[in-house]
Amino acid sequence: MPRPTVADIRALKGERVLTMLYVDTSEEAAAAAAAGIDMLSIVAPVWTPEMREAAGDCFVQVGLLYGELVTAEDYLRAAFAALKVGGDSFYCAGGLGIVKAMADEGLPVVGHVGLIPSKVTWTGGFRAVGKTAAQALQVWRDVQALERAGAFAAELEVVPDRVAAEISRRSPLVMLGMGAGSGADAQYLFAEDVLGYTRGHRPRHARTYRDFRAEYDRLQSERIAAFGEFRAEVESGAYPGPGHVVGIADGEYDAFLQGLDT
Repeated sequence: MPRPTVADIRALKGERVLTMLYVDTSEEAAAAAAAGIDMLSIVAPVWTPEMREAAGDCFVQVGLLYGELVTAEDYLRAAFAALKVGGDSFYCAGGLGIVKAMADEGLPVVGHVGLIPSKVTWTGGFRAVGKTAAQALQVWRDVQALERAGAFAAELEVVPDRVAAEISRRSPLVMLGMGAGSGADAQYLFAEDVLGYTRGHRPRHARTYRDFRAEYDRLQSERIAAFGEFRAEVESGAYPGPGHVVGIADGEYDAFLQGLDT
């Protein structure tokens, strides 16, 4: 099956739940593609032609970094650069005017509602959003505002499951759920949580399927041991050995020495 388009992703809304991973490396992107993951999120600084190749037929959301990009022109330039590499959609945590400017240029924009990490000061820190009727209605209004601005999808993060399901049912946006229950249009996790090497806080909605942290710790111990053995062999003279050097015929070497003295 060829890489899905925005139209393909939209057509799957209500038909089946999509799978989505945030990945950092080409190895993770390639593994996700091989596993049949539908969508990937990859931030712009690591979005390269090599990552596009590794992502295979996955639909890729390229994360445009809030704060490093400020104006609508900043976002447009970054989005078009990411599009040239093969990005399929573009995450934007900027204001509605920026979302509209991108959408007006035909760029598939993904907004963000609920818990927005870059704006948590407005919702009281890293906590669920929408646990009161007033909060839940505000999330719904935020979704409607993104619809009007022209977004095609939105991350729906740490919102009560029943609220998320109702919003997903009512909105034409593709709702990418992270900690938002089974009623969202996609289930979105970070690869580091799935693989068990989370850096920093591990959110409650995360699920770990493998213990890569133990393997990474083992590999680090092996690195230290290997580097230590290298240092010891240099100090003892065991490295470099005969198999690690380039030889020269005796006659040529003698001629070299003679040449040094002339």
